[in-house]
Amino acid sequence: MIIAIDGPAGSGKSTIAKLLAKKLGYTYIDTGAMYRALALKIIKLNIDPQNEEEVIKVLENTQINLTDDKVFLDSEDVSQFIRTEEVGNVASVIARYKKVREFMVNKQREIGKASKNAVIEGRDAGTKIFPDADLKIFMTASPEVRSQRRVNQLKEKGFTVDYNHILQKIIERDKMDYERKESPLRPTPDYITIDTTDKTVDEILRYIESLIKR
Repeated sequence: MIIAIDGPAGSGKSTIAKLLAKKLGYTYIDTGAMYRALALKIIKLNIDPQNEEEVIKVLENTQINLTDDKVFLDSEDVSQFIRTEEVGNVASVIARYKKVREFMVNKQREIGKASKNAVIEGRDAGTKIFPDADLKIFMTASPEVRSQRRVNQLKEKGFTVDYNHILQKIIERDKMDYERKESPLRPTPDYITIDTTDKTVDEILRYIESLIKR
């Protein structure tokens, strides 16, 4: 069974996908982490993410793998380095490029097909990667709530952040994701939308489990 969970940053999709996969004993596939891994390399190499040609050159010489909830970039575990705001912003830029998305989608499909039972989360998990997923969920929340969640996450990791700055970045990122030509972040009619603004994690998990049992 393939369960696809899509949604914008801060909607709660990562938290829910991880917990759901663990509860069901399914493979967890974090598609966003793969884009973030490439973004990290772009930053380290001091390459302009707006330069599509240079980004593609880096991609062609890059290995990205997911193993046991860890993200490996060229055989190095970069899990703890890819969650910064800077990496996230660069990831949104390079995710617009067709060749980048094709590379990532092929890799993600390989992982999903090999595992057979998986919870895959990202921004086009059920539209592009697994359009025939058994269950498609689109999670959303107000920009204000998503910004506060992001602030809390970063503070837990020791980062000092400004709420208004994060809110502005999320609004900008939403616009970029919604308007991009390659796999825009929009749910299709076969998605079940869950607004997580005022819902607890337990409430969301119980609801999804009820959908699986249908």
